[in-house]
Amino acid sequence: MPKMSIQRTVEVHAPADKVFNTLNDFNSWTAWSPWLIMDPKAKVTVREDAKYYEWDGERVGSGQMSIINEQPNESIDYDLLFLKPWKSKAKVSFYTKAKGDSTEVTWTMDSSLPFFMFWMKPMMEAFVGMDYERGLNLLKDYLEHGEIKSKLDFKGESTVEGFDYVGISTQCSKEQLGEKMRQDLEKLGAFMSDKQDHVAGNPFSIYAKWDMVKNRISYTSGIPVTQIPDNLPAGIEAGKIPTTKAYELRHTGPYLHLGNAWSTLNNMARGKAFKWNKKIWPWEVYLNDPANTPEEELITSVYFPVKS
Repeated sequence: MPKMSIQRTVEVHAPADKVFNTLNDFNSWTAWSPWLIMDPKAKVTVREDAKYYEWDGERVGSGQMSIINEQPNESIDYDLLFLKPWKSKAKVSFYTKAKGDSTEVTWTMDSSLPFFMFWMKPMMEAFVGMDYERGLNLLKDYLEHGEIKSKLDFKGESTVEGFDYVGISTQCSKEQLGEKMRQDLEKLGAFMSDKQDHVAGNPFSIYAKWDMVKNRISYTSGIPVTQIPDNLPAGIEAGKIPTTKAYELRHTGPYLHLGNAWSTLNNMARGKAFKWNKKIWPWEVYLNDPANTPEEELITSVYFPVKS
């Protein structure tokens, strides 16, 4: 059985006892779970002592988790049993370490894949690793603000009118993505500053490739236009998104949490909630300006093209 091991860490501005008391009470997990946010209709049952819970959902499958060992303000160990989409077991732990007014939180998982899925080990470790990163960011929100600043609005399928655009294509790592994209959109904004009568919509980014194993992303940030300007400078290209049917999932909250929308749509596509048309790259549209909008009010629509 191919072994799988994941570890991720985040620093939370909260005392260790608050972190520990949140992590050892399964009633709180429903607020920050990176999986339950994808499946709001999932059924969750927490035992009276809050040390055991079960879940069952269309998108998140089913399973159960129980606390088996606790070292107050230091560590918690869990037994995790997945029942669907396939049966497997895992050992999960949280480690907390006080660092002044903050706490370092480390989340680990040791598991194995069914033997026939050995070839998927690198991809599964990357997938679960990203889920852990999303979860730790949500946990950080919950502990620091008492709420999750990430909301999903399932808009569903509709026909999206095509448009021409000017854009900049870039390759980078996940860690570089935010800054690279900001730079690209600033360059595009400067180029279009004297061509505002040609602007036909909100800025967006198309994702051509996201290799989670190699940590390489290929994307194009663009601005819709009524017509392509003449004499495009080096580095700025013209393109077109065709009229297509697409599933729209709208996210409200910091761009840091946009992975919740993308992970949800990927999960829905794998579960055949819609037929993903992979001949057209998915894209996200920024519906308000981060320069004058509070982070928690940023609205982004993510579109996955759908086969007719």
